[in-house]
Amino acid sequence: MTAVSPALPPSPLPEERRALLTRLVEGLDAPSLWWLSGYAAGLAQGHAAPPSLALVPGGATAGERGEERRLTVLYGSQTGNARRAAERLVADAEAAGLRVRLQRADTYPTRELASERLLYLVISTQGEGDPPDDAIGLVEFIQGRRAPKLPELKYAVLGLGDSSYADFCGIARRLDARLAELGAQRVRPLAEADLDIDSVAQPWREDVLREAREQLASVPAAGAKVTPLRGPAPNAADHAHPFAAEVLANQVISGRDFKGPAYRQHGVASKRVRHLELSLAGSGLHYEPGDALGFRHRNPDALVAPLLDVLQLDGHADVTVAEQTLPLSEWLAAHRELTKLSRPFLAAHAERSGAAELRELLAPTQTAGLATLLADHQVIDVLRRWPADWDHAGLLAALRPLAPRLYSIASSRRRVGEEVHLTVDELEYHAHGHAHVGSASAFLAALAEGDTAQVYVEPNERFRVPADDARDILMIGPGTGVAPFRGFVQERAERGARGRNWLFFGARHFNRDFLYQAEWQQALARGELHELDLAFSRDQAQKIYVQHRLRQRGREVYGWLREGAHVYVCGAISMGKDVHAALVDIVAEHGGLAPEAAAEFVTSLQKEGRYSRDVY
Repeated sequence: MTAVSPALPPSPLPEERRALLTRLVEGLDAPSLWWLSGYAAGLAQGHAAPPSLALVPGGATAGERGEERRLTVLYGSQTGNARRAAERLVADAEAAGLRVRLQRADTYPTRELASERLLYLVISTQGEGDPPDDAIGLVEFIQGRRAPKLPELKYAVLGLGDSSYADFCGIARRLDARLAELGAQRVRPLAEADLDIDSVAQPWREDVLREAREQLASVPAAGAKVTPLRGPAPNAADHAHPFAAEVLANQVISGRDFKGPAYRQHGVASKRVRHLELSLAGSGLHYEPGDALGFRHRNPDALVAPLLDVLQLDGHADVTVAEQTLPLSEWLAAHRELTKLSRPFLAAHAERSGAAELRELLAPTQTAGLATLLADHQVIDVLRRWPADWDHAGLLAALRPLAPRLYSIASSRRRVGEEVHLTVDELEYHAHGHAHVGSASAFLAALAEGDTAQVYVEPNERFRVPADDARDILMIGPGTGVAPFRGFVQERAERGARGRNWLFFGARHFNRDFLYQAEWQQALARGELHELDLAFSRDQAQKIYVQHRLRQRGREVYGWLREGAHVYVCGAISMGKDVHAALVDIVAEHGGLAPEAAAEFVTSLQKEGRYSRDVY
């Protein structure tokens, strides 16, 4: 249902701008209007307002109260967890009557850092110690030579990470140390949250709010004369309350390799990729191409049964955790991580097993060895490699809570309506003498038409098609990284965008792995896709990847960049780094720049929002 656009109230806008605004908001639904209001508020925060007009709770002006009485909360988020944690902190601060502002890292005017008096930073770590894309500019500024001395700043940092990576919360640690080096004073020690975020974030939030009350003069929130600019859509599903989406289709879209006509032989496909379609009818959920769909899933029996067998534990035994009693097998299937390892679990297992080798891997100097173990082993592999006795309660306490999984959305609502489409790589492999499966991908693969899955939408505001439909876009997405670009092309076609679309796609084999081949060919024929470059790495003696295709067409790629094109990369972290290096080389070669200047040019594209990545 479309919304009715009310008449504009009196405003300082000139007549032509009022007409444009009326056209812009016409027909927008509630979530879109909330987003637009928040976006406008963010722009307003970047401009200096007259002191007499800046309202604070109680009706006093910022000039009268003093800037030092404001709490600033910054967040850098890749998947939305840091954003949610920061929003929760701000909501609690507002409820306590504190004057507070919330800003995403890439919208924060770094010139204001020198005048901050109380700053709380919530930031996630991407991969092995990298910042999220929306915090790259802020991190470079704080770590760089232009960062000011901060003797009057009080601060606290909440890091979000994944202890299945060796450099857990690495970027948060470095920022915390750097702020102290610049003279700022910690109000609380660095907090490092694993996937069970609230176990660390909640006590940290309570602590820093107590500090904020002491630092800032609390004013009753009821005296505020500012209308909230954001709010959730009524009755919409969200991260905490997912929607039971019906499965409309679940089909394999990767194929077998045809060997030859004589005996009509086929090779076995090295992997299975699935296309899923789910109904969002009645959910209140809205998404844009580039967003992700979150899943609450269960570990399949192929993960639970071997673990119980190796440990000789009774899956039917009732176990009570935090006043909830369930059979052990149900705890393991629905509430505990069984594929991703964590440092705390490894430390607990090293103590129980007495394995010297494992203890050595956990030493601070063994980050490379630990990273290899974390990337290569599931929980069951550790239990088999270093036997130990575990009791029911001890095992559940050591394992991490089961975290939702995110998948890039592969559709546009403008084309598919109240549906959402996904591209899922069904993870199956053989390692350490045993068969292995992925947790979420095995769950999704087993869904039949008519089944339901608990889902929610995770917005990714930095991974969007350009608002200007005349802009060209370059999309680089090997394997299932192509998923969001299916949605991009659909969206741009439905909007009648004039800008050109160029896709770089890569996979192992043309015959087996050319995902959505027919759709791309149709898009080319209809003029919805203007350029398509392919890299099938195993179809020739010398492997070819998307970064090689980029370099081969470097002159044209640089020309598009110079003309204002946007670049998008989706897929594995390692691929993202290779593509980034290729882009720097292309700019250096065809732009006639030194390597350092070329790197700065590419970084500037990220800061401008013209170079966006969704890597994992």
